[in-house]
Amino acid sequence: MNTTFYDTIKNLEWDKVTESIYSKTERDVVSALSKPMLNIEDFKALISPAAEKFLEPMAQLSRNITQKRFGKVMQFYIPLYLSNECSNHCIYCGFNHNNPIKRITLDDEQILQEIKVIKSMGYDNVLLLTGEFPRHAGVDYIEHAIELCRPYFSAINLEVFPMKVEQYERLIRAGANSVYVYQETFNEKRYKHYHPKGMKSNYAYRLGTPERLAQAGIHRVGMGALIGLEEWRTEMVYLALHLQFMTKNYWKTKYSISFPRMRPAEGGFQADFFMNEKEFAQTIWAFRIFDNDVEITMSTRETPQMRNHFVSLGVTSMSAGSKTDPGGYSKPNTELEQFHINDDRSVEEMEAMVRAQGYDVIFKDWDKILN
Repeated sequence: MNTTFYDTIKNLEWDKVTESIYSKTERDVVSALSKPMLNIEDFKALISPAAEKFLEPMAQLSRNITQKRFGKVMQFYIPLYLSNECSNHCIYCGFNHNNPIKRITLDDEQILQEIKVIKSMGYDNVLLLTGEFPRHAGVDYIEHAIELCRPYFSAINLEVFPMKVEQYERLIRAGANSVYVYQETFNEKRYKHYHPKGMKSNYAYRLGTPERLAQAGIHRVGMGALIGLEEWRTEMVYLALHLQFMTKNYWKTKYSISFPRMRPAEGGFQADFFMNEKEFAQTIWAFRIFDNDVEITMSTRETPQMRNHFVSLGVTSMSAGSKTDPGGYSKPNTELEQFHINDDRSVEEMEAMVRAQGYDVIFKDWDKILN
């Protein structure tokens, strides 16, 4: 039996990893920035407080690497929320089973209405999202939604509940191109505090999802952590370890990472760990230098100013014109939102901003452009 990522980290001690990060020196940072290939200790240096004096050279290196690998191009994507029904009790999420919000799962007509609006924006790829409520939005429902979307989009991506290999194989046959699954926090001892009930409460099963996806033959896996739950530098080291494990063991699959910062949502959860904008920038640059090929995504959780700034500094994909409520494109209803958006500019406004910086915008899948 193959070694899993859980096997590789189960003996790591969270606090000792944190201590290791904070022990890094400026000399460690200089050494990391001089290397063509970085190890995890180098990454710790770039994510550490010692790197704060080196943000400018990190930014320039990130820009150069990104332009060399991806060109002067920004991919736009758009989420289509199919359902906000959820059996999980994640204490930070607006879709928490206990929250007194209106619940809805879109039917065929409503999905087609959403598709019509999204197509009118110019999109050729879409990200389908659901809560974790298999009774109403299970594998059959998601497969059918993919089939409804397939005539309209060249790439269909998913952010849905973790599944078995054979279920993913079925969705890939239906037309799924990529699947995004975020661990939320890698701190196993604290994981149950944030996920007390529901399918998502199983730490090891969720952690193994990228491996099952790669085994099923998915084209791209998206990974990440939710910033605000635990010490963010430590989260990022675990995410870097996860990315390193996947690229080594499942090298045929492409990878995307995201580190969404906590946003206000139904339930009023308050984050304990704050990442400021300089630290957010440092994180993006550290990952770009650590893995030149990984796609880095930035959503509408971030401010317009922040998103403007990162067009040329390491990010490769941004959402634009997004709604986080099911049916929100044809009939907006903020009562159904997963979280409150920070950047509500239209697709046209976002496209003009990107092009003003000398970058092209693509609405299709990356690989269809680059190949």
